[in-house]
Amino acid sequence: MSINIKLEMFEGPLDLLLHLIKKSEVDIYDIPIAEITEQYISYLKAMEELDLEIASEFLVMASTLLEIKSKMLLPKVNISDNEESADIDPRKELVEKLVEYKKYKEFAERLKEFEKCGAIFFKSPEIIDDIENKDVYFKNITVENLMTAYKRVIKTYENRFNKRSEIPKDIDYDEFRIEDKMDYIKNMVYKYKRVSFEKFFENAKSKLEIVVTFLAMLELIKLRFITAIQYKNFEEIIIEGQDELWKIS
Repeated sequence: MSINIKLEMFEGPLDLLLHLIKKSEVDIYDIPIAEITEQYISYLKAMEELDLEIASEFLVMASTLLEIKSKMLLPKVNISDNEESADIDPRKELVEKLVEYKKYKEFAERLKEFEKCGAIFFKSPEIIDDIENKDVYFKNITVENLMTAYKRVIKTYENRFNKRSEIPKDIDYDEFRIEDKMDYIKNMVYKYKRVSFEKFFENAKSKLEIVVTFLAMLELIKLRFITAIQYKNFEEIIIEGQDELWKIS
């Protein structure tokens, strides 16, 4: 089967797989593994013909795809009900990785849109004429500041679950909606007036929930429902309500 694909630069094997799945217009939860494997390997061969260096992670994924393909060709074995089921889709782990990567990719693209359009608005304290005893404020909080805080939250999450060894196994990737998290954030700010950035992520059950919550926060900042403030250098970021939030009370 020939493949007509533009040789773009992909961030990694999952990025390439998502491209092939989208191009083939197939369901990410029901990947035609034989077809996608053939297209994936064809892409790697095209890179070789152009003398392009292929990263080892792309080759590892090729081996993984071939292994999954071979497992799916094996006949199913009937086992008794009291035994652990062996009828597990060989694609399951790959699909979970692809779905999570897709969420992160969409998240990154949304961040770029915010930054490009200059759509995020942050509150700067008013300049005070008498600055003799004035605290030192940041005039602006950038996307980079928020991303640093976001990465810190992710790290805290990883440390928390590594210590407990309780990383959730089964995540419903459709469980978390930006709209629901926007309501959650608005309710928190409306109730407490001033809420630390980290507070919104304390009870997160997965990295995906952290990502969706952060996206919801950016949406609310864009819509001027909330404001991100850092009153002093190196202090925590505080989330407060803006006029649009109080209008809905």
